[in-house]
Amino acid sequence: MSRTVRCGLIQASNALNSRSLPQVKKAMIEKHLKLIEQAAKKKVKILCLQELFYGPYFCAEQDARWYDLTERVPDGPSTQLMQKIAAKHGMAIVVPVYEEQMPGLYFNTAAVIDADGRYLGKYRKHHIPHVHPGFWEKFYFTPGDLGYPVFATKYARVGVYICYDRHFPEGARVLGLNGAEIVFNPSATVAGLSEYLWELEQPAHAAANGYFVGAINRVGREKPWNIGEFYGKSYFCNPRGKIIAQASRDKDEVLVADLDLDMIQEVRRIWQFYRDRRPETYTALTTQTGQTAAAN
Repeated sequence: MSRTVRCGLIQASNALNSRSLPQVKKAMIEKHLKLIEQAAKKKVKILCLQELFYGPYFCAEQDARWYDLTERVPDGPSTQLMQKIAAKHGMAIVVPVYEEQMPGLYFNTAAVIDADGRYLGKYRKHHIPHVHPGFWEKFYFTPGDLGYPVFATKYARVGVYICYDRHFPEGARVLGLNGAEIVFNPSATVAGLSEYLWELEQPAHAAANGYFVGAINRVGREKPWNIGEFYGKSYFCNPRGKIIAQASRDKDEVLVADLDLDMIQEVRRIWQFYRDRRPETYTALTTQTGQTAAAN
């Protein structure tokens, strides 16, 4: 019997340009609740929201006022709200939020909620960029410390990678080794230098590891920063690295695709990448310089 799972990705523009953070958050949550309803009507079983879904990409500036957007996970209001929504629709949901572990210790986090509303756990973004112009993430986030967990939802085994993580193949491989069938990457990336990588790196992760990838990018220009155009183009790709569904560049959208999980075994029986790994030769990957011995 085929294991086909209908999955969805939500890409959305910023709903409100305001100095009032509660109003900004309220507007974005209301927008997402409507988009989640659309996903439910399309019978989506696993849904992923975009990076830091309840606000703009505030890392475009360095201002401590944005610390007020942090929440505890799983005890914060957004996670608890999405638990109710997940249970209502019988839908597993990946919920990216700005997490406060304790005062002054903050993470870029995704909570994973099962279809019955149970909180399964969280992933914390590992790789934190600090890039000019407009990606000042080290001001806001501590590097993730929970490893690369995989969550057994009702419908599939789900892993999460967040935005800048996608440039690093090491964690993508660990997610595969940990049993991920679908890896979601909620992101916020603008047109320009890295756009050519958008449809290159993650299909390569999918092919190298034999799993599905759902990649999300927000849309539009966000004031007052105007660091560039968030160009959408969210997509799903299969274990062969082929993009099988893709969203538009410039509008709010719920992208839906049916993922045949049996393809994972089919592909891995041909490409035996896990069998043929040589981990004993990879020690250089765990050193800062990559040097394992002095040159002669």
